[in-house]
Amino acid sequence: MKMKRISCAAMVCALLPSLMAGADTTTKVSAPQLSVTQIVEKNVTARGGLERWRSLQTLEMKGKMQAGGNRRPTIPVPGTRTGPDVHTQRPVEQAQLPFVMELSRGRKQRLEIQFNGQTAIQVYDGAQGWKIRPFLNRRDIEKFTADELKAAGQQSDLDGFLIDYAAKGSRVELAGVDQVEGHSAYNLTVTDKNGNARHVWVDAQNFLEIKVEGTPRRLDGKYHPVSIFLRDYRSVNGLMMPYLMETTVDGVKDTEKIAIEEIVSNPKLDVSQFAMPR
Repeated sequence: MKMKRISCAAMVCALLPSLMAGADTTTKVSAPQLSVTQIVEKNVTARGGLERWRSLQTLEMKGKMQAGGNRRPTIPVPGTRTGPDVHTQRPVEQAQLPFVMELSRGRKQRLEIQFNGQTAIQVYDGAQGWKIRPFLNRRDIEKFTADELKAAGQQSDLDGFLIDYAAKGSRVELAGVDQVEGHSAYNLTVTDKNGNARHVWVDAQNFLEIKVEGTPRRLDGKYHPVSIFLRDYRSVNGLMMPYLMETTVDGVKDTEKIAIEEIVSNPKLDVSQFAMPR
């Protein structure tokens, strides 16, 4: 049986049309000349406004993620986030795995994935992380590795990379304008307070994020670039959120999709769910 990784990401958040991983999906094009400040302001407005996002403290998402089938490498988690991995035994045939993800301010995240009557759990509390991997016959609690902690610490908060970026200690620069899935998109470089940078593409027409650079995946001894495409935006209490994501890995033909079926804003979450059991 092949082994696969189910990686967190970033929600946060994100989504897109079918494409071949490794294909060149960005081409230099033109768009209205705007400053970084104008682009971000329009993005915030398009997504529902700053005050609505600031009032959002928790999220719960339910849906199905694609797994299995030949040599598919990984499964991303809903939203534009990237981060630690829950290792699972890969189904030989393609399957749709039900998941529940709970998010809270401070990068807190809990993910549960169902497969063959078993539940894989991955939790990050903003500082430490733990996981249970029954698909690998590992039912004891395991702490995140150093690499997993580093990746989790670099993921966005539940509102993404652009909302309140300055208050979070990040800076944003305009890298250019690209063609992404038939859309002109502003290519923004977001660098966090620790110097970690990633690219975010904002649609030049509707100003929603259309693509986010993911954490590179190690395959065959080499790191491969990862892109997360965002689709099917819908309003959740006035906030625009993507309900479909597709992750592509450079050099890998197949892609992985996540279909979100339900999003609940500001649910009451049990904070003890993010703590490591003793």
